[in-house]
Amino acid sequence: MHRLHISDPGFAAAFAALVDDRRESDAGLARDVAAIIADVRARGDAALADYTARFDRFTPAGDDDWRISAAACADAFHALTPDLRAALELAAQRITAYHRAQLPENRDYRDETGVRLGAVWRGVDGAGLYVPGGRAAYPSSLLMNAIPAKVAGVERLVIATPTPDGQVNPLVLAAAHLAGVDEVWRIGGAQAIAALAYGTARIRPVDVITGPGNAWVAEAKRQVYGVVGIDMVAGPSEILVIADAANDPQWIAADLLSQAEHDEAAQAILITDNAAFADAVIDHVAREIALLPKAAIAQASWDRHGTVIVVDSLDQAPALADRIAAEHVEIATADPQALFAQIRHAGSVFMGRMTPEAIGDYVAGPNHVLPTGRRARFSSGLSVLDFMKRTSFIALDEAALAAIGPAAIDLANAEGLTAHARSIEVRLGL
Repeated sequence: MHRLHISDPGFAAAFAALVDDRRESDAGLARDVAAIIADVRARGDAALADYTARFDRFTPAGDDDWRISAAACADAFHALTPDLRAALELAAQRITAYHRAQLPENRDYRDETGVRLGAVWRGVDGAGLYVPGGRAAYPSSLLMNAIPAKVAGVERLVIATPTPDGQVNPLVLAAAHLAGVDEVWRIGGAQAIAALAYGTARIRPVDVITGPGNAWVAEAKRQVYGVVGIDMVAGPSEILVIADAANDPQWIAADLLSQAEHDEAAQAILITDNAAFADAVIDHVAREIALLPKAAIAQASWDRHGTVIVVDSLDQAPALADRIAAEHVEIATADPQALFAQIRHAGSVFMGRMTPEAIGDYVAGPNHVLPTGRRARFSSGLSVLDFMKRTSFIALDEAALAAIGPAAIDLANAEGLTAHARSIEVRLGL
């Protein structure tokens, strides 16, 4: 764990190193992923079968082994305990309501020259949703990806999820049923991203691919971008907690570990204005780690990437937060709004002592698929817009063309595009 004080002589350099630490894939991984994508494009389902056998220790025999039926998903949903089923339903309802409010409005109007202008929004035809399998199988992520697509009006929702050793995660199937997913394929890794992007004999390609995954999945999404749209290139999880000494240090320690348990490369950062409180949080982190089933992962994350920054005043925190541009930012102070108003770059912000980041992962409503690796400087969390595209339209009559056409002719001629100008001139009789 790294401990920094803003007044230390070496703070600027140490903080710059923290900001620049990417914790992501290397060139060797990019090369290997490119080879997998090329192989799936060349050999299709045969390549998928080979990779599934190699990486998931599962060999699909017939069509029923490749695809999980809608009936199996429904059975998994109805087999849930009442409490868990109610929890999934509550999450789905809140996620749906939040994302419905994001739907953009079509525009259709005439301006002062009589030109009809506007735009219509439509969902893409098909979306592919990657859902990790094995120990990292998260039904909450399935809901966070599938529901915005459904709200956007996507016609075909396709899931790719690995089933290591042939084992299917019933929670994932239950969430797929609840979200109204159309197809569930038992494939994972970079090969699944390639199949969704380019298609195979069995699997029709999609238009957008979203969903979390390991470094191989993230790199594959980066490489197929342009053939399909993607949500983002996501790196390891991260959390920044801004907290004063009035907090319970155990609560803050638990919040930091809520992301550290994801991955050894995850990062948890605390900014506080009280050195004694920082010490107390560090002590509680050690105690909390001991209670976790994923203690080894959380410990490695905290040891390698955990950071505690002591500032002279929390007024210094927003500037530091903007440079980190974290995926999750908690503001645990008496007046969180005052600090929030000064923070420009964050994936999602959780305000107040009673708003742990984990509530946003499940039932709050906003999407938990968020930019990592400082990408919050220029990108946003997943929304309905990631599954939609806007088509503008223009309609002129003779009077409208006469009003604005001459200016277009002048610009076309200035650019040396005579045919462009002529297409307007002939209509105006020039």
